[in-house]
This record gives sequence, C-alpha cells and structure tokens, in this order.
Amino acid sequence: MSAKDRVKWDRRYSEGDRLHDGPPSGLLVRWIDRLPRGRALDVACGLGRHARFLARHGYQVDAVDISPVAVAEARRRAQAENLRVHFVVADLDTMPLPAERYDLIVCTFFLMRSLFEGLMAALRPGGALLYETHVEPPALDGGEVGGPSDAAHYLRSNELLRACLDLRIVFYEETVEEDRGRRTAVARLVAFRPPARAAAEARG
Repeated sequence: MSAKDRVKWDRRYSEGDRLHDGPPSGLLVRWIDRLPRGRALDVACGLGRHARFLARHGYQVDAVDISPVAVAEARRRAQAENLRVHFVVADLDTMPLPAERYDLIVCTFFLMRSLFEGLMAALRPGGALLYETHVEPPALDGGEVGGPSDAAHYLRSNELLRACLDLRIVFYEETVEEDRGRRTAVARLVAFRPPARAAAEARG
C-alpha cells in the first residue's frame, strides 16, 4: 500500500463509506466457537467490526489499518462498548508481523499477496487463519457479478487454497452470493498452523 492508498481510504471513510461496516463476517460467527482463544490480529480492520466481535469473545486484539480516519472511528466504537482493543495505524507493506504471536488472524476483503507468508508465520503453532475476500467469478456463472474495479484485487480460483497449503485447511469454498443487492464471488478459508510437534514430524 502507499500514501496514496491512505488518502483514498481516509476520503472514503470521511465521506461515509460503509461497505464492510455492520455485523461481523458470517464465516467468523459460524466458526468462533471452534477457534483457539488468546491473542488475535484483525488485518485491515476498517471500522473494527471484527476487532470488537473478538474482544467481546475474550480475545486480546490487535487491529491494524492504513486509514487514521477508520481507526479513530473504530477506537471510538470500541470505547463506547468498553472493549479493549489495541488499534494501530500502519501500512502492512512496511509493518513487520511478529513471528508466532497470534492464536487467530482474521483477514476479510483485503488482498495483499505479499502478506500471505507473513500471516502464516505470525500464527502460533495451533493458531488459526480465517480469510475471506473476492475471487474471480467462475466462467460458468451466467449472471453479472460485481466487486472491485481493479482486477489485482481478485484472487484467482484456488489461489488462496494453494497459498495456505502449509496449514491444515479445515474449510474452503468459492461461491457466488448476493450481498446488499449485488452478486459477488467470494473465497473463504479456515486453516490451522500445525502444532510444533506435528510440524517437526512432517519435516522429519
């Protein structure tokens, strides 16, 4: 990302952009009782819907976004609920993720391919990655499918699956669905970093 991205997102949030506001991802809600507890990272947190949801479920939450406008509003909302979340304004292009720090990482509708390796390395053994974002619409889908205007913001089919093969993948889907009156194609993944002993045995 860049200073240009920060300006763009600050403007969008200042103008009332609420595309990914509202309730937390249905994927996170469905899986929350099966995910490891502890410290969580909300990647590109926006207005903090997932950070607050995780804090309500007892996680120690770090939440990162490039937009100071978004983070200020996210912090205000968390404080209004008396929730403790550590919000950080940072560019994930230049912010190094600490190794083996998180029991859960949540990333929704944010795609930075260079970040995949860092996200997996930031998981503690046994930790979980929950990822959800736009994917190229399937060629066989006959209807109009919306999404980002920049093709670089779409995953290719099975790209997320292949990127996470070092993890134990327990859920994966690519689907076309209707959201707020528009059809979108989405890839979703839940995967766990193998426990340290299992990883050592796999290498040996």
